[in-house]
Amino acid sequence: MQKDAYSFNIEKKTLAAMVSIYCRKQHQAKDRLCPDCGKLQDYALQKLEQCVFGAKKPNCVHCPIHCYEPVRRQQIQKVMRHSGPLMLRYHPMLAVVHIARRLRNRPIEKRSIKK
Repeated sequence: MQKDAYSFNIEKKTLAAMVSIYCRKQHQAKDRLCPDCGKLQDYALQKLEQCVFGAKKPNCVHCPIHCYEPVRRQQIQKVMRHSGPLMLRYHPMLAVVHIARRLRNRPIEKRSIKK
């Protein structure tokens, strides 16, 4: 498996784990996501697939292009704020990889268009 594909799959797993933790804790979901969290996860995974930066994608917090709709962006931020600290407990390896990636990746500069 290519490193880029591996990184992308880890990012998808991390996103799914965070949404799952949030839904379990906030909506008392047992085996599957509630409809709202399921829609949010599908939306987030779709945006991840469509990212214009591809393999060089920064963490969304460092991205100069905010592709999420404002309401969805607030929802995913809420999920990540809640689930982030709990990731070390429920998914320690994904948490460590996510933290390392966030520290390693620097924001992508907005490129000026020359005329």
